[in-house]
Amino acid sequence: MPGLNYILVIPLKFPVIEFKFNSIRKAFRLPWLVCLALGISGCSAVMSSVTSDLADGLSEAIMDNDDIEVVRSGAPAYLILLDGLIAQSPDNADLLNAASTLNGAYAAAFVNDRARQIALGNKSFKLAERAACEQYSKACQPQSQNFEAFQSWVAVLKPKHIDMAYSLATAWAGWIQVHSDDYNAIADLARVRALMDRVVELDEGYDSGGAHMYLGILDTLAPPALGGRPEEGRRHFERAIELSGGHNLMTKVIFARQYARLVFDRELHDRLLNEVLKENPRVDGITLINVVAQQQAKELLRSGDEYF
Repeated sequence: MPGLNYILVIPLKFPVIEFKFNSIRKAFRLPWLVCLALGISGCSAVMSSVTSDLADGLSEAIMDNDDIEVVRSGAPAYLILLDGLIAQSPDNADLLNAASTLNGAYAAAFVNDRARQIALGNKSFKLAERAACEQYSKACQPQSQNFEAFQSWVAVLKPKHIDMAYSLATAWAGWIQVHSDDYNAIADLARVRALMDRVVELDEGYDSGGAHMYLGILDTLAPPALGGRPEEGRRHFERAIELSGGHNLMTKVIFARQYARLVFDRELHDRLLNEVLKENPRVDGITLINVVAQQQAKELLRSGDEYF
């Protein structure tokens, strides 16, 4: 999510949080009874499955919520809960990926303080690295590998590795963004591109074309005179929109901000943003992202006269 600020007081006064914790207690009650029946040897697998399912449920609950203030206030409780679950199951790749995604999404949507953005970006990336290492041994410590070695294992990834590659790449992109003043971090963009290129090769429709959106961003970071490839970026954005059926509104917002502003295309800029505002944001799995996209679309339209 393109893309994915976290140490707030747990707002137990919110009914949605109380409901979820009641659900969590119920979710763990049955598995412990099953463990007693199976014996200790069967408990590990049972509880690992439960924690993974719980993490997935939490992710879905947040991403499907259209009330930004509820999520802003309540998400830290879920993030702390995930920290606790990871402490109990530190090798659970699904749990690590879920925590990485939620930390990154929360930071991108709600955190403005730079120090917290950096802390959360670091956390999201480290969680994704741990998950990748658990899923594919050659992916361990990807930053410290020489680029040729990195490229060699990325080039032979199989379809079963696509979730690992995409999760690592998106968290890595978020980490680079919060460290954009560090040239060593910027140099890692080539590794993110290699992972996203491989995702496109394996299944360009994965995450509704999300890899195309990220490649579009990479191609529009600079004008052609400085090495940018805006027209390639436009093709990636348009393909991402096509693959999502136009449902992921954030892609159009990023298309407007990254490409239309880069090439000073006011007509395209306003058309994309007005299309975003006309759409129903409620789409399974990305409702929160779409609501945030509509807020950003309003801000970009308001600043259009000043920019163009």
